[in-house]
Amino acid sequence: MVRHTLRGLWRSKAFSIVAILCLGFGIGVNTTIFSVMDGVLLKPYPYPDPDRIVILQTQNRKEQVEDAGVSFLDLRDWKAANSSFVTIAATTGRSVTITAPGADPERYSAAGVSWDLFTLLGTPAIYGQHFTPEQDQVGGPAVVLLSHDLWMRRYQSDPAMVGKTIVINGRAHEVVGVMPPRFGFPNNQKLWLPLAQGSGNDTRENRYLFTFARLKPDVTVSQATQNLDTIAAQLAAQYPSTNAGWTNTRLRTLREEFLPPEVPIVIALMMVGATLVLAIACSNVANLLLARATGRRREISVRTALGAGRGRIVRQLLTESLVLGGLSLPLGIVLAQVGTRLISGAMPPEQVPYYITWDMDWRSLAYSAVIAIGTAALFGLFPALQASRGNLHDSLKEGTRGNSASRSKLRSALVVAQVSLALVCLVGALLFVRTFRNLDLADVGFDPRPLMTMRMYLAGEPYDVPDARLRRVEDILTRLESAGAVQAAFSSNFIPFAGGGGGGPVIIDGRPPDPGPPPGINVIGVTPGFARTMGFSILRGRDFTRSEGFSKQTLALVNERMARRFWKDPEDALGRRFRVQCCNAGNEWFTVIGVVPDASLFGIDPGNTEPVTVAYVPYAWQQLLSAGLTIRVAGDPASITPTARAAIRESDPNVPLSQIRTAEESRWLRYWQYGLYGWIFGTIGIVGLLLASVGVYGVLSYSVSQRTQEIGVRVALGADRGDVIKLVVKYGLLLGGIGVGIGLVLAPVMTYFAQSLFFNVSPFDPITFGGVAVFLLAVAFLASYLPARRATRVNPVIALRGE
Repeated sequence: MVRHTLRGLWRSKAFSIVAILCLGFGIGVNTTIFSVMDGVLLKPYPYPDPDRIVILQTQNRKEQVEDAGVSFLDLRDWKAANSSFVTIAATTGRSVTITAPGADPERYSAAGVSWDLFTLLGTPAIYGQHFTPEQDQVGGPAVVLLSHDLWMRRYQSDPAMVGKTIVINGRAHEVVGVMPPRFGFPNNQKLWLPLAQGSGNDTRENRYLFTFARLKPDVTVSQATQNLDTIAAQLAAQYPSTNAGWTNTRLRTLREEFLPPEVPIVIALMMVGATLVLAIACSNVANLLLARATGRRREISVRTALGAGRGRIVRQLLTESLVLGGLSLPLGIVLAQVGTRLISGAMPPEQVPYYITWDMDWRSLAYSAVIAIGTAALFGLFPALQASRGNLHDSLKEGTRGNSASRSKLRSALVVAQVSLALVCLVGALLFVRTFRNLDLADVGFDPRPLMTMRMYLAGEPYDVPDARLRRVEDILTRLESAGAVQAAFSSNFIPFAGGGGGGPVIIDGRPPDPGPPPGINVIGVTPGFARTMGFSILRGRDFTRSEGFSKQTLALVNERMARRFWKDPEDALGRRFRVQCCNAGNEWFTVIGVVPDASLFGIDPGNTEPVTVAYVPYAWQQLLSAGLTIRVAGDPASITPTARAAIRESDPNVPLSQIRTAEESRWLRYWQYGLYGWIFGTIGIVGLLLASVGVYGVLSYSVSQRTQEIGVRVALGADRGDVIKLVVKYGLLLGGIGVGIGLVLAPVMTYFAQSLFFNVSPFDPITFGGVAVFLLAVAFLASYLPARRATRVNPVIALRGE
């Protein structure tokens, strides 16, 4: 039966090629999105029993503080007193500089980890070993674990690196191990240091640790929470000055912590779109099979007359469908491989967590096979049942249409379904494309195009004293400002669109406190030249002088939002004072000396477009080891990088540069995922449109071909060719209009669930909906006009002969 089917498909090459292409594209798009969904949502994290791993966070309900970290001393007490966990481990982010003779210093993202973290995760080192308890002690030996990526790129995969020393932050560290490929816990780290050798170990108020625990086999999350709450209450009673109110804990799973809430929504919508494309492809092939069955009705009738039962006829036609599904599977797999690679290549390096991967693995291949066979059976069964029906005597008559009327209705219904599904796909795609475009064109309050940004890392013994860091930054800026292409520059703990700064509750002098917790503001430390570099005009008051900006003067610039929020008018803000729990300055009153415009310094969030409340204080209040550098350049901002490198090298050759980007690049990194969403949905929409267009044209073309004799009679009797074309076009537009109407009802359901992801465009935007509807009606018009015009040009004599 299969051999007979293959011979039949070979004889009908055009039919076979079109069917295989339609199914292949449908399977390819569907498998691509499944691979993404599998890698992000379905695959467990790459650790043994990942569901038993939880994240521990502390809460202070009296002060309305949620999801805080854990202090080093509290962690030590939790580990000793709890009865719910196999172990509790912690990590905290660090930046390090690796130096070597004859090489430029390089900065890497690192983490301080407790010695038992990798045991908790169940991830052994591939060379060497993990930290020991003796190494994870205050004053312990200087040791380091390397990531596989760093070991390959910087040390050429040398197995002898274990036991050697490398210089980190000016101090020699012994390499004790190399971690497995792709491992970068918790967030693409390149190396790991013992946690206890970091700072912040001496106070319970410093809740900075990101803490993990593995539940014991018989313990639930609720039981573990109660156990920790009991310990927290005991610590609050024992240490009231630091732990009062910190009596509640919260446990979250890895998925709850690491997976942004919008990602499952987006992937679900992608899967819906891909399934719609597959449905369009299936309806195309079902239409082709119906048309093919109509052409073979005499063959089927003859076989029936010779004794073939209806079941045998159905099996033969269903086998044909299954063979088509099998032949389309390789094309679908190839397209899915291309799709997954394109999606991976469209994402910026280091922006996707190391534990998320999508590949064409056995799960994706199995999914491809299942949908190929399943859809083949689905779209082939009904046409097979239709083809096996009908009156044998009528079917054997020459020129009799048999049950073609019912088949025509089915083909028309499939056209309607294709148009409606295509509209849903196109509306979703266009809204995401418009969102990305709106984000790209949004006004951020300043012009980022002339700005170049980078980070310096001032680590090691020479910079243990904060004043040394301040003087180094001042020297580097002085050298930079003398360069001809540099118009202005400033340093800060903040970089436009790349984050940074600080913040905390604010108290306004002379204003009674609001009920509830005090309002919070953002605080950014800046050197002189900040406003000039950013292109800000001073709306009221004045800027910092050079001496003020490089000293701990209790002065501040505020943005308009802060001025209006607390003093109603920017003019009234001058000379006013505020105090903020930030920057080791909680007891200092800062005096406002100037007001600057609002700006979206942290990028635009589609879910919250309100400007943030910001106070700018002298850099000396926030001089950290990591110092941001922003430079306004005359010309191409990227061209200043060699000049900046030279200025820093002249000042201190051991200071590394990292995150070297134009401000425009940093801005794009804030919303690149929306561009990816638009690209994926756009591809889904275009494929759906092409498949729907082929389906509509094919059905209408076939319908016209069945009416060639009728058209010939009409023309022979004097009917105007234009009237005949109108008749056919009217039918095509009727089908298209019904499909558009159904699509306009279905599309808002999808866009409603995605409304939090759109920016400056309504999920029910009439322009988008109307434009797509008109476009699809135009497609329906062309799909009906072209075959109708071709039919009216046939010689009536030839048409009447049925040739």
